[in-house]
Amino acid sequence: VVKLVESGGGSAQTGGSLRLSCVASGYTKPTFCLGWFRQAPGMRREEVASMANDGSTRYTDSVKGRFILSQDNGKNTLFLQMNSLKPEDTATYSCALDPDPACGSWPKYNYLDFWGQGTLVTVSS
Repeated sequence: VVKLVESGGGSAQTGGSLRLSCVASGYTKPTFCLGWFRQAPGMRREEVASMANDGSTRYTDSVKGRFILSQDNGKNTLFLQMNSLKPEDTATYSCALDPDPACGSWPKYNYLDFWGQGTLVTVSS
């Protein structure tokens, strides 16, 4: 059973930082893509960032230069360092796994079958 577990959400003030973690387990193939989506109340889900199996990254424009993806050596844990946070970053952040190691399904979230439970990030002004 594929399991994605997020942690690290919480509250921050504008300009602050938070670091999210996503631990993936149970996926039997050695290569895959991992990344983050977010959804604010009343808004549609949007991509945040993704990392392909080769380590290449992709960020949505609104977080470029502020958010940074990294992973552990085993590639099963994905980190999202969020800096210079803004109130508009407030959302539930969910980790997702794309079996395509090149993140070919990204950002079509309805094509993705493996999701974490989400972690809430709240940024106050």
